[in-house]
Amino acid sequence: MTLEIWLPNRGTLRTAVALMLASSLAAQAQQPAAPAPTPIKIGIVTFLTGPAAAPFGIPGRNAAEILVEMLNAGKLPAPYNTVGLGGAKIEAKYVDEAGSTAQQVTEFRNLVQRDKVDVVVGYVSSGNCLAVAPVAEELQTLTVIDVCGTTRLFEEKPLKYVFRVNPHATMDNVAAARYVVDRKKNISVYSGINQNYAWGQDSWRDFHLAMKTLAPRATVDKELFPKLFAGEFGAEISALLTSKSQIIHSSFYDGDLESFMFQSTARGLPQRMPLVLTTGETALARLGTKMPDGMIIGARGSHGLMARDSELNRWFQQAYADRFSMAPTYPSYHAAQSLLGLKAAWEKAQAKKGGARPTTDEVIAAFEGLEFQTPSTTIHLAIGRGHQGISDISYGTNRFNKAQGRAEIVDVVRYPAECVNPPADVDSQAWLEGGMKGAKCN
Repeated sequence: MTLEIWLPNRGTLRTAVALMLASSLAAQAQQPAAPAPTPIKIGIVTFLTGPAAAPFGIPGRNAAEILVEMLNAGKLPAPYNTVGLGGAKIEAKYVDEAGSTAQQVTEFRNLVQRDKVDVVVGYVSSGNCLAVAPVAEELQTLTVIDVCGTTRLFEEKPLKYVFRVNPHATMDNVAAARYVVDRKKNISVYSGINQNYAWGQDSWRDFHLAMKTLAPRATVDKELFPKLFAGEFGAEISALLTSKSQIIHSSFYDGDLESFMFQSTARGLPQRMPLVLTTGETALARLGTKMPDGMIIGARGSHGLMARDSELNRWFQQAYADRFSMAPTYPSYHAAQSLLGLKAAWEKAQAKKGGARPTTDEVIAAFEGLEFQTPSTTIHLAIGRGHQGISDISYGTNRFNKAQGRAEIVDVVRYPAECVNPPADVDSQAWLEGGMKGAKCN
């Protein structure tokens, strides 16, 4: 018996394969394309007008604009090179923070109840962030606080829906005191000039308490608190010129900082006693040669000229400079950190859910205690019951590079996060008054 096997000729085989392929493509064409994920609506609140717009609000908005655009295009470096938040694109609505705290509460409610945002990111003013936090809890809306530096946000009561990835202001002034003592080991007299409202008063309190521990023999000569946005400081400069202080601490910003620098430089004050400017990094580029060399400069973290070198930081600085023809300052970094922290938490929650869109409670669970990379440094939500970030911070001394026509920061010292932040569940003021026990500076 003979077994015969029939094989088609090549022409027949090609025809059969073509028919099968055409049938398959036709079937696929009849299937509807998978719908794009529903966009994630984010309300971004910062100063777009008013005195705080130039140093804080506009740089923050600029950074947010770049981040949203590039995240939606999936064009950030790893580990943020996926589209949007978990594949869903971001729809951003920008809101001006100018106005009263009551107005900001109303705007927050409008974002949630009228505009149906999923998340709110922002707030420069400490008064505004304290005002909207209980409303975020009431409306059960995930809220990522940005530049606002008050320690009260998480130390007065626990919050579930509110996070702040950027460290609070105690770090700024503890590091300033450490830098002063490191560089002026025999300091015996110092003074301060700070704006007469919560930011200025708290900044001076923290610096003074840190100095009491680090330089217990040093005494305070002048404690000056001019009115917020006074703009004219003749009397205060006269008082400081009579002082024998070796440094002057100031948390001035925007117009007050620039006016004070112009007026005091004309009378020779900074040339006699260096200023410790805890927010000075925001003014370096704008003041240029008008900022005398030798000032001690802070950036509320390790940002700008003091940021760590990384692919992510090089990308951020280049993207910002290409778009706005200037370098990003620390409020720009703060905005980037807030959005990247949100992305890291969102996608951690989504991965745990097998790729499905997470709920607000699931994002909150992923956010608590999170550690993630940013353009300038590493953030760890280590205090405030896992809702408050800590990071390292750098201080340095400014110098204008005439050859390159730009400001520089030299003699930079970077202080670890655990050196300048209180331990978990410890009130900042109590920690400072107790001698900063538990600080790890090596």
